Amino acid sequence: MPKLTIRDIDLKNKKILMRADYNVPLDKSSPRQITDDTRIKESIPTIKHLIGQGCSLILCSHLGRPKGKALPEFSLKPVAERLSELLGQEVNPHTNGQSIGVRVKFASDCVGDEVKKLAGSLKPKDILLLENLRFHPEEEKNNENFAKQLSELAEFFVQDAFGTVHRAHASTAGVNKFLPSAAGFLLEKEIKYLGDSLQNPKRPFVAILGGAKVSDKIGVIENLIPKVDAIIIGGAMAYTFLKAQGIRVGSSRVEEDKLEVAKEICKKSGKITFLLPVDHVIADKLDKAANVENTNGIEIKDGWMGVDIGDSSISRYCTVILSAKTIVLNGPMGVFEIDRFAKGTNAISYAIADATSNGAVSIIGGGDSVSAVKKAGLAEKMSHISTGGGASLEFLEGKELPGIAALKDK
Repeated sequence: MPKLTIRDIDLKNKKILMRADYNVPLDKSSPRQITDDTRIKESIPTIKHLIGQGCSLILCSHLGRPKGKALPEFSLKPVAERLSELLGQEVNPHTNGQSIGVRVKFASDCVGDEVKKLAGSLKPKDILLLENLRFHPEEEKNNENFAKQLSELAEFFVQDAFGTVHRAHASTAGVNKFLPSAAGFLLEKEIKYLGDSLQNPKRPFVAILGGAKVSDKIGVIENLIPKVDAIIIGGAMAYTFLKAQGIRVGSSRVEEDKLEVAKEICKKSGKITFLLPVDHVIADKLDKAANVENTNGIEIKDGWMGVDIGDSSISRYCTVILSAKTIVLNGPMGVFEIDRFAKGTNAISYAIADATSNGAVSIIGGGDSVSAVKKAGLAEKMSHISTGGGASLEFLEGKELPGIAALKDK
């Protein structure tokens, strides 16, 4: 069932608690600086809509893993500053091109009397960002009293943190018990792209799965086999599949305890195109200064490891991708962080971009996939870049995500 969104209801002049995903990367400087503000930018359309309705807005998020302790290196203060800058650059069409001019206030905690006082003093169009939710262990325990304290700050709850909806935490699944709720624009977009790709894809539908472990992707592969026309496998997980078929893989990374599972998946995939690498880039160690060779065939000699897909694999994979009309990418084809081993991942990314320019819908999910596409300078050429690695993976597995399940159906 589609979920109720903020475009479906009149929220004029309401006090809103909005769950955003401001779990942004920070450098090691003091004070710490944000190195990628994508997640902050992604929250702005929802913020602008709510401010445009005259709402006062209380934003909440986590950052990092402080494990229930108030650690200054995980403070959301840099996010409040960056969000203020970004909103100051936004132009409000209703004020003859003047900037919105919103200054984001910052609370030193997320619950308690001082926070209640700050929230109570907000005027229409004011924005308050609460301190890191995970400074309190009750957040990750989905503590009902903690969720109630958060809910008492507002009249309505907006869920716009796709990156956290697979977690049953107080701010994702708990607050909804106490407040009426709806999805924000980012969550709506994620559900639309990922939901449509699974339920009503344009065909051919191709899933490209890479990364280190088969164990991370078993559920995804099994859920996708009945839905897709082709599955392309790359990354270290490919060597578990190859070894399961009796192919020599040298010292490549293999999950020995998943060989039988890999064998079973290959059997189940009989009715679709299921592609594994047919050649490889191999190295004698995992290092940018390693000795590197290309194999002439599918086998890898002893003492060497696969670090990328080879040219014949690239050619086969790209042919399938270029004919696709729906493409989901989750995981790189090799150790793309080292430039010498990034050729396969880059080639696949370019093929997806080309297919997208010819009318395909492309969805990039998972942290490493997004990093690889951005590194190649292709993010703008994709239909949708997912903001949630774990959440997009569990969505593709067909799991019910607690933060989405807790929202009201239309």
